[in-house]
Amino acid sequence: MDVLAAYRDVGTYRGAAGVCGTTHKTVKKIIEAHEAGEQPQRKPRGRNFDRVADLVAERVARSAGRISAKRLLPAAQTAGYVGSARNFRRLVAQVKAEWRRDHHRGRRPGLWTPGETLIIDWGVQAGLHVFCACWPGRGSGSSGSPATSAPRPRSPGLRSALSSSAECRGRCWRTGWAV
Repeated sequence: MDVLAAYRDVGTYRGAAGVCGTTHKTVKKIIEAHEAGEQPQRKPRGRNFDRVADLVAERVARSAGRISAKRLLPAAQTAGYVGSARNFRRLVAQVKAEWRRDHHRGRRPGLWTPGETLIIDWGVQAGLHVFCACWPGRGSGSSGSPATSAPRPRSPGLRSALSSSAECRGRCWRTGWAV
């Protein structure tokens, strides 16, 4: 609760201190500072990991954001870190998140060449469950490996790729049986 509001409600230093969970001397100091027109200011406190923050940032950058806090903790303790492992994990997570934000790869588009993708189709035809899978860029005389097949232009669509028996290595997309 706000000390000033508690003092206004209760009217005594000790009563306001009881409400706020502090001492009457602290309440008196705050009230006198407020009446003098001063704004209460806290002294900035450092964190227990401030000494090793540069070390962590350097190691995270060197490992491209892949090092774990578990691996960094012994080096940080050697450099003077005396806090808990949990607090150190928070520091490492924060530094890694900043590193990832600054070193984002961006969107990488998928670029496939014929023979690198597998087209799969399934359905029910006259009560028969049908499944077909084919490499659309492979010819019927291919060695079987997409990497060794000769590149061919991509098929315009799934149905046209699957309806060609040469494309599907002798399998029909309608029935799933060898043609």
